[in-house]
Amino acid sequence: MPLNPSRSRAKDRSGSSSVMGWPEFLSLNVPPRNNRAWRRSGQSRSQQNQQSENLPEPGESMKERREATRLPDEDCMLLNPSFRGIAINSLLAIDICLSKRLGVCVHTTSSWGSMRSAVTLLALTGHGITWICGTLVCLTQSSTLAGQEVLINLLIALILDVLTVAGVQKLVRRKGPWDISPGFLDCVALDTYSFPAAHASRAAMVSKFLLSHLVLAVPLRVLLVLWAVLVGLSRVLLGQHHLTDMACGFALGFLHFGLMETVWLSSGACQTLISIGTFSWGSVR
Repeated sequence: MPLNPSRSRAKDRSGSSSVMGWPEFLSLNVPPRNNRAWRRSGQSRSQQNQQSENLPEPGESMKERREATRLPDEDCMLLNPSFRGIAINSLLAIDICLSKRLGVCVHTTSSWGSMRSAVTLLALTGHGITWICGTLVCLTQSSTLAGQEVLINLLIALILDVLTVAGVQKLVRRKGPWDISPGFLDCVALDTYSFPAAHASRAAMVSKFLLSHLVLAVPLRVLLVLWAVLVGLSRVLLGQHHLTDMACGFALGFLHFGLMETVWLSSGACQTLISIGTFSWGSVR
């Protein structure tokens, strides 16, 4: 028997309405939204959430909040380094490379290991303890006022050199090209770091001092200059200093000589110091 068309249409409508009420088809019942308006509302909601997250807590100050959000220094990348920084780093790399190659007497198994004892002896001739003790011995044996004046000023220059170099080394704290611990005499003379080279500074100052205040023949002058250069270079061969340490040591030695010439003590002042040191006040002139 055929069904009534009106009843069938009503049944279809009721069935479709019940199906559209299912959870799977709820999105079909929602009217279409404008995409721009929906995006704006989403952006405004995200901005509100960010602002609510960025708001400081009641017990937290704004300064602490900024420090917490600041990136650490190691995460910051220098994308455009300066030409000066690149040049300095390149020169330091060249200095380290050349200094390591010149360290041919670092160990007995090095390429010039058989010369290590001779190079060490050459470096010892420029040691601070050697020159201070030698100057004191010569001062006790000197009997002329001119000789005592020169020796007293040389002794003051040596002490000034040791203290100045030790102070700069403590400030810079630069290690040598090779991992070598300083010896006992180096620790006594406060020569524990690489920059500047104490032996080079002392050799330059002493050679300039002797050339200025002693009458020497030309061969002796040449030998004195050669000795100063070899003493500074010996520490590089032993792996104790870089080439730049040696160069700065020579410059510092000439600076010490110029300073000592400026504050040169007269013969009377030197005799006063000798009298104080020997407790012979009656011999002061």
